[in-house]
Amino acid sequence: MTADYLQQVTLGAIEQQPTIQLVAADPTWPAQFAVEQRKIKQALGATALRIEHVGSTSIADLSAKPIIDILLLVPDAADEAVYVPQLTKAGYILRIREPDWHHHRMFRGTTRPLHIHVFSEGCSEAQQMLHFRDWLRHDTADRQWYRATKAELAAKEWPTMQAYADAKGPVVTAIKAHATTYFDHYNG
Repeated sequence: MTADYLQQVTLGAIEQQPTIQLVAADPTWPAQFAVEQRKIKQALGATALRIEHVGSTSIADLSAKPIIDILLLVPDAADEAVYVPQLTKAGYILRIREPDWHHHRMFRGTTRPLHIHVFSEGCSEAQQMLHFRDWLRHDTADRQWYRATKAELAAKEWPTMQAYADAKGPVVTAIKAHATTYFDHYNG
């Protein structure tokens, strides 16, 4: 993601992140997610079609940045009027608006470090996020590869957290391909 693009899609200042702090897996992460899941469901009701714990904190023995990643599926992520005011009132802050990339929206938490990634129901990127999570829960070799990649990259300095995420891109893409092959075969 280029710096210009990041500036275009970010609401407010881009947060500088010269170092990435990875911590050992925390057994309270699922409970932290569950608290936020209930809060989101209460705020959105039936508009929240699916709320999933994703990212490294959703994988039991994987080190991670201590930020809970949440996948939220709504009927139409482009229709902000049906979820942005409610999530804002519940204490979340809209930080990213990517209308040209799956209508992705990203909120940050105000009471704990978290990211809510909003996509439309049926979005292929959302399904890939779930496959990635489920594959890393299942496959030890790819989980170890991802762990080593994250540790190597976290030891470097980055201008933004997005730059760190982008650097993981080739490994994430390869693991997503493994996951897609597995789940396509398993479900086919």
